[in-house]
Amino acid sequence: MTVAEAVTWLADGYEVQVLCEATPWIDEPSPDDAQAQHRRRRSFAAVSGSLPIRVVVILAANLSGACPNLGLDELCRIHARRPLACRIYPAEVNPFIVLAPANKVCPAEAWAKHLPVLQRAGQLVDQVLIDDIRRSREADAADVGVKQRLCSRLHISDAGIANEGLCANTVDRPTLLNELALAAGQIPADLPPLDWCLVSNRGEAVTALSTVGARSRLAQSVGRPAFEYLSFRASKD
Repeated sequence: MTVAEAVTWLADGYEVQVLCEATPWIDEPSPDDAQAQHRRRRSFAAVSGSLPIRVVVILAANLSGACPNLGLDELCRIHARRPLACRIYPAEVNPFIVLAPANKVCPAEAWAKHLPVLQRAGQLVDQVLIDDIRRSREADAADVGVKQRLCSRLHISDAGIANEGLCANTVDRPTLLNELALAAGQIPADLPPLDWCLVSNRGEAVTALSTVGARSRLAQSVGRPAFEYLSFRASKD
């Protein structure tokens, strides 16, 4: 969610998690490295020990089961103000992920041939959808400063390794709503520096990070309340 969408979601009485991932950032990437430039736009500079990193913070709805805004008729009750993620699905916001119907949870009829064409030759053709993706990417970049200040205010400084896992932090709804409002109005100079810790469920990754000066630890050792490690790989000590 964008910061504005997260505020609305929280105000509606629902929960939001703060997800963090980081990438070592020793050298600035080439302007021609499109993937690195994409990550740079949606992240902020930080350090883990003596290792320069960039941190991506994601605000995600925290729920189990069906969306709470889904009515008994299975229609969205907030359709006119639904988040951009809902408007864009099943397309991808990340320009480096190919839309693959097999990876989506849409019912089979959603892909019926009589419906409007979503993409042609791998390219999206719906202009409204294209505009929504652009808005989502712009908001992602514009929200970076607020997310950085939010982490500082909440003393969130654990991050998973990009493409390996995410550190999920659950903050009680009134506190997160208040802290988001304060972070949105805070100036960067007020920020105390954070020394980030890179978290993995693989012992070899933790060891490798420590050899290059990073603070690192196993996800199993965090033991902090309201913390969860979301792994993209099998655990390996």
